[in-house]
Amino acid sequence: MKIATFNINGIRPRLPILLQWLKREKPDIACLQELKAGDELFPVQEINDAGYGAIWQGQRSWNGVAILARGADPVESRRGLPGDAKDTQSRYLEAAVHGVIVGCLYLPNGNPQPGPKFDYKLAWFERFIRHAKNLYASGHPVVLAGDYNVVPTDEDIYNTRSWLKDALLQPESREAYQRLLSQGWVDALRELFGDERVYTFWDYFRRHWETNSGLRIDHLLLGPGLKSKLREAGVDTWVRGLPHASDHAPAWVDLEIEVPTLPRSTRKSTVKKAAVKKKSGS
Repeated sequence: MKIATFNINGIRPRLPILLQWLKREKPDIACLQELKAGDELFPVQEINDAGYGAIWQGQRSWNGVAILARGADPVESRRGLPGDAKDTQSRYLEAAVHGVIVGCLYLPNGNPQPGPKFDYKLAWFERFIRHAKNLYASGHPVVLAGDYNVVPTDEDIYNTRSWLKDALLQPESREAYQRLLSQGWVDALRELFGDERVYTFWDYFRRHWETNSGLRIDHLLLGPGLKSKLREAGVDTWVRGLPHASDHAPAWVDLEIEVPTLPRSTRKSTVKKAAVKKKSGS
């Protein structure tokens, strides 16, 4: 089972890139972030035509998350994080797909910091940590995939010099991420790549893509019993090299889980320049 996460940075303008990626890489489950479109503008027909069912939570101009499933319809289990009824930002979606619970998240960026946006980031992170603890304790196979907007260590960035004041590298952000991992979650990319540098984001400034000056902020965390099933992981960096691409590239894991070959229902779904790969044990 191949599970991927991709901050699409605007699903309408980058729909051709999304469809090209789905056709070439064929993830069984794809978590998308930053749809930047209201629910009514989600391209469900095109995604259905590509062979994927979908659920989504849109938001005009900002945020937005979706879960796609190849040959299946995701069964939604949660829309939004618990703990703050006043929070209306579209940042978390959860579903059961192919026997796995998948949480798709877009953690707040938090800039500028200090300030209210950074406070919101940390508060959202605390709510996420509490929810993740309950998911892990359930014993079900769970994958938490998305744009975490956290650079976990200095090994996950080309150079810290220009980013020292950024919310992505602040001690509070990194400490929260480590507390999350301490629940038992496995950071799949780091698990297989070890000390090797691997990036998922290259901003549009100062030729960062051309010079491979990247950051790793998109993560796939594996829950109970899934570490032993981890076969491969990687980043489809070729997507970042396409014209008008997102500033993120899709990251993915391949788990030793058989994908059911059940036919999808016919109803509509409801509301490096080359691929980098790493094999387990290599």
